[in-house]
Amino acid sequence: PPYSQARFEEITKEVSTYIKKIGYNPAAVAFVPISGWHGDNMIETSEKMSWYKGWKVERKEANGSGTTLLEALDSILPPSRPTDKALRLPLQDVYKIGGIGTVPVG
Repeated sequence: PPYSQARFEEITKEVSTYIKKIGYNPAAVAFVPISGWHGDNMIETSEKMSWYKGWKVERKEANGSGTTLLEALDSILPPSRPTDKALRLPLQDVYKIGGIGTVPVG
């Protein structure tokens, strides 16, 4: 049935098991029931899923909580960057052009 709490919990359990199996902590993942077709729980909390009380994530850096997919996406922490090291960019190709020189492309 649409907006089924039982189905959401079943999927959450299956995905949590898989996430744990591949080495991630399921407590650090936000599970949000949404309807992309109707926009339920995407940007605003939906009244069609009154059983849903929100998500919580527990991480070493910071915990987070919310109710919508947008809030879950906004709570993702960016990875730390080695700002004290030299900038490195991947190269796709290198062209050697006569009279001009070597041109790295990436």
